[in-house]
Amino acid sequence: MTVPASDAARIRRGRPALIALFLLFFGTAFGAVMLRLSGWMPAGLRNHGELLQPPADLRQARPLLADGAAYDWAPAARTWRIVVAPAAGCTSECGQLLAELDKVWQLFGHNADHVEILWLGPLPAGAPALPELRVLRDDPALRAALPRVEDPAGTPLYVIDPNGFVVLRYPPHADPAGLRTDVARLLKLK
Repeated sequence: MTVPASDAARIRRGRPALIALFLLFFGTAFGAVMLRLSGWMPAGLRNHGELLQPPADLRQARPLLADGAAYDWAPAARTWRIVVAPAAGCTSECGQLLAELDKVWQLFGHNADHVEILWLGPLPAGAPALPELRVLRDDPALRAALPRVEDPAGTPLYVIDPNGFVVLRYPPHADPAGLRTDVARLLKLK
């Protein structure tokens, strides 16, 4: 059976469109696979802090508040914690850090009740009494459990999940907006 000339011309004209659709579909899928395999992630999905693998386990640590009362992790409360472990003698830098953390906490809005700031050791002189701040006694065992806590550049920050695992570390002088973004994303997991 022979194909009329008009049908043959129509098939030849439709073939490039079919090939273009095939390349468009499979080309974008191939590009997405290549980006994923190369490790690329969209900026909106990246952490600002360093994701600790494996996370440090603080569940067995029994920190004490400055007044001597025990601080419980209480996983059922679904409270995330931002931990500050300043070096001894931290003065103006720690006061500024405390003010930045207070601002970050206030920006959580209605989720602020699910975030606490733990300060390991004595507060700097003249530090205000903040509702979200829990001052812990300086415990060498707790300090040693925090990854790379003795940083010569300054005071690192840590994020602890509700169960007592240290999941993120922020280097000294990290942008507080990045900390707020990461913790706000974590608060949506509750």
